Amino acid sequence: MAYNLNEINERCRLDPAGLIAECDGYYARKLEEAADRILDNLSRSPIVLLSGPSGSGKTTTAMKICEVIERRGVKTHTISMDNYFNTVAPGVTPLTPSGQYDFESPLCLNMDLLNAHFTALSRGKKIDVPRYDFVHQLSIMEPGRSLRLRKNEVAVFEGIHALNDAITDVHPEAFKLYISARSNIEDDSGKVVFKGTWMRLMRRVVRDFLFRGTEAQHTLAQWANIRRGEKLYISPFKDKADFQFDSSFPYEVPVLNNTVNDLFAAMPEDTPRYQELRSIVPALALFEDISPDLLADDALLREFIGGGKYQY
Repeated sequence: MAYNLNEINERCRLDPAGLIAECDGYYARKLEEAADRILDNLSRSPIVLLSGPSGSGKTTTAMKICEVIERRGVKTHTISMDNYFNTVAPGVTPLTPSGQYDFESPLCLNMDLLNAHFTALSRGKKIDVPRYDFVHQLSIMEPGRSLRLRKNEVAVFEGIHALNDAITDVHPEAFKLYISARSNIEDDSGKVVFKGTWMRLMRRVVRDFLFRGTEAQHTLAQWANIRRGEKLYISPFKDKADFQFDSSFPYEVPVLNNTVNDLFAAMPEDTPRYQELRSIVPALALFEDISPDLLADDALLREFIGGGKYQY
């Protein structure tokens, strides 16, 4: 799927609110369809596994699917698989080819505990969800929360490795979802002028800067290993999903342009992968702007720019 640049810009000029409403309506219909499929599978398993690469909007999508399901009278619970990270330690944590800790690897997760918890929940037993201290990179086994699923309750576990064979081969009955912002933007000749992966990079750069205190150049420097991890550990498993959908929006470059342009322009030229910016920055100038104020408080992009109703 690809979006057309000229159509986007025309809508930005003439009816930006209508463009946003139309795109959000399409996303809402996908959420409804996902909820249908999850509830159809409930007799087989109360577990939902939601995967997707970095910047795909997994957290917001998980919460919004749960809202749809709850409106239908079924109680839900969302759990981030980040809680199941192992403590970082030399000789234990996997390394990248360059010798750095490979935080994208599924070996960073306590898969045995995850699988044990999925089994327990499916049998109506209580689990104690661990906590992870990201500042000290330490797994804390004192429970962050306790959880027991009663009849007709659903637990949505979201994380980049949710569809890994180490999980889905053990629990094939769980419902599997995959999302990613993957649509390119083309001009009238069919030439790609903005890549879908650039959208996710923009989301990460803005979110990391606004909410994690991370300079844009640091996020860009990490992007190569993030993309390497996606190709090795995430994308190969997407076809195991029972349902997939695209979480990109035609209006998002015009919205993110308001913030990311200044962040990219301020990056020093010695930033790793700086050459990629030499393609992205001129492409940003092709788009009209849309004010973020037009976004609803429950819009997926609020996960990255803030000002929304959800707590992350």
